[in-house]
Amino acid sequence: MKKILVVITNVTKYPTTTRATGLWFSEVVHFVEPFYKKGYEIDYVSPNGGMITNDPHSLEAQNMSELDWKYYTDAKFMNKLAQTKSPKEINAKDYEVIYYAGGHGVLWDFPDNEELQTISKEIYENGGVVSGVCHGVVGLLNIKLSNGEYLIKDKKVTGFSNEEEQQAGLSPFVPFLPEDAMKEREAHYIKGANWTAFTVSDARVVTGQNPASGLEVAKKVLEII
Repeated sequence: MKKILVVITNVTKYPTTTRATGLWFSEVVHFVEPFYKKGYEIDYVSPNGGMITNDPHSLEAQNMSELDWKYYTDAKFMNKLAQTKSPKEINAKDYEVIYYAGGHGVLWDFPDNEELQTISKEIYENGGVVSGVCHGVVGLLNIKLSNGEYLIKDKKVTGFSNEEEQQAGLSPFVPFLPEDAMKEREAHYIKGANWTAFTVSDARVVTGQNPASGLEVAKKVLEII
């Protein structure tokens, strides 16, 4: 049984305003839970390795389920989550799935990380799955396959929508919008209802629209592998 690789942002603050960001906690928890139940080993990696933080807004009571609290109060899990591996420590052959978790910070450190792009390409070309949720899907934008084509070109995908960004009130503070960026890569962007779980799977690329979609992404990935 190969391992699962979860990618988390190192960005802890919006460069454009005095607001904290980081991992949107539930987007990891709801994804990893089904894999832990099936006995998979999961590693956590970030663009720079080392410390990551959780977006404090993701830890507010209205955003935390019982499952989230179970993981948040698990010291072993939290310690592993907080001390991520660096891309240099990762051998792509050890993994059959890579999953890009969200949080607004990813908009600054996911798209241009060539080491993570290479890892993703190798996992995909070895028959594995490349996946992401919410803002995390921007980690897929610049992955190129060996044939020189972008991974998501001509594939059905989803991710945090322009409408959801506007409703969150954060459009003025982000460098770009995931929906627009995926369309620019000639992907076929599909949108579900705002703030409701929605996922798309196409040729071993699995994407979820918003924070509610992590579990559904995991289910679709498990169907594939």
